[in-house]
Amino acid sequence: MDCKERILSNDYADIITDFVLPERFNYQIPVDNCIHEVMGDLRILYIKKDAIPRISVSDASYYFIPRCYGLTQLQGMAGRQENNSIALMKAGILATQGQPLNLTGKNVTIGFIDTGIQYENEVFRDAAGRSRIIAIWDQTIQTGAPPEGFFYGTEYTNEMIQRAIDSAHPREIVPSTDEIGHGTAAASVAAGSRVGGNGQFIGAAPECNIVMVKLKEIKQYLREYYLIPEEPPCYSETDVMQAVQYLQKYAMSLSSPLVICMGVGTNLGDHTGSSPLARYMTALSYQKSRAFVIGGGNEGNARRHFRGTISDRLSQQDVEIRVGEGEKGFVMDFWGKQPYLFSASVRSPGGEMIQRINPRIEGPQTYTFVFERTRLTVDYILVEPSSNAEMIRFRFEDPTAGIWTIRIQGEGSINQGEFDLWLPITQFLTDETYFLEPDPFITLTDPAYARRVVSATSYNDENDSLYVNAGRGFSRDEQIKPDIAAPGVNVSTILGPKSGSSMAAAITAGGVAQILQWAVVEQNDILVDSESIRSYLIRGATRNESMEYPNREYGYGLLNIEGVFRFLAGTS
Repeated sequence: MDCKERILSNDYADIITDFVLPERFNYQIPVDNCIHEVMGDLRILYIKKDAIPRISVSDASYYFIPRCYGLTQLQGMAGRQENNSIALMKAGILATQGQPLNLTGKNVTIGFIDTGIQYENEVFRDAAGRSRIIAIWDQTIQTGAPPEGFFYGTEYTNEMIQRAIDSAHPREIVPSTDEIGHGTAAASVAAGSRVGGNGQFIGAAPECNIVMVKLKEIKQYLREYYLIPEEPPCYSETDVMQAVQYLQKYAMSLSSPLVICMGVGTNLGDHTGSSPLARYMTALSYQKSRAFVIGGGNEGNARRHFRGTISDRLSQQDVEIRVGEGEKGFVMDFWGKQPYLFSASVRSPGGEMIQRINPRIEGPQTYTFVFERTRLTVDYILVEPSSNAEMIRFRFEDPTAGIWTIRIQGEGSINQGEFDLWLPITQFLTDETYFLEPDPFITLTDPAYARRVVSATSYNDENDSLYVNAGRGFSRDEQIKPDIAAPGVNVSTILGPKSGSSMAAAITAGGVAQILQWAVVEQNDILVDSESIRSYLIRGATRNESMEYPNREYGYGLLNIEGVFRFLAGTS
């Protein structure tokens, strides 16, 4: 079986590692096994599942198991204006598109990692009718040639896309499309050409190059492990990571400044930017002429985060979870701050009790209940290597509806020990499953906590209020995130109004392309990198005099690209 088949086969597990696997894992990896090199020691291994006794964070590593990422865009309300000029005007983008700066993203590339693109749409063509999409890597189509250095999917070039547009039957030449519309909407906002009378619609960077990676869905064994329903789209960290790698390689081949805009996120992880994907993005962010723009997700009002504190006066705390009717299952992760040692006990809605589970027992512990059909697996890692925190994974299969209580107990002599729990993101659970006493903060989704990237949350440009569902900061280790707030409520796209952090990220990515045109293409700051871009945005942001900055809701303020250049000119 070749690499392509192993990558696509549900009989092979995806493993992320940044070191040589020690013999104790006993995977017996054959010499000819499929290994994809990402960067340095960061690799993705495709190993026959029969060689792995079970999926367990304590048996292997939390780091090894790919996380599942969901979409961060929601349907907007009907009746919004027919064009998107208000959002772009509020973000200071329209002003910089015109005289004297004329910043339209020319000779800059925006790479999208999303659900694909409806390439036939006129919003992705230039004034001469030629496609501005220079490449599509569709990971879901296996009939054509993959990109160089990758084993799966099909790459479509600008020449192929143009030939398809010019033909009577475009899909016979380039069969890739965007069935969901998430990627198309984001690309139109960030990079759409002027269409309609009097410029009825225009994107933030209407002359930039566009590259789209259409993600394939996660393997079934991982969907089953994470207990994610079949309906919502779910994407593997391994595929997202390779999408980033592809965009990076493509931009290098063009010698073009690159903005990577990502419209997916997850609640899995310690919320400090320590995931493999976040670390990879942080490493790439040091490269010149690069910028990452990540949406912060829509989990601020979802009631899926709990924060607790153990102290010498309060040695235990109860965490109550309401589980709705019909919930098939979910994975919930606990992260405990050093130096406390935490342990847990569990009480079911019917009153059955699992007494304190010893955190020093090796391997996952599975429990069944006498009067409940629920199957609960608890898996401890005393020191999770990528974060150095204590981690507990709770995996509920067929949970009984009602109130579940997790009692967290602490051991240690330090006066205060904080801990956090996160349920899955909104689309992976029913609306009736949530914490009874949630904390709306530390609710950005991974990889928005990656260092040196631009993390964008969303606000309503009609009244400057934070979007009700917007993810909020800071990180679990008090890193300042989000960086910026951008319009993200009922934003007009070529497919109608949309809301959510993917809209905020798209608008921000278009604005960043404008800055990269000024900095790199026009040679005003040729050494700019992702951290430099982040600093430009912070300095140009609009701030309310009645608020303190940075803050957990808006970061350093509202996106204002015109403000960046006023700062540079000394006229702000």
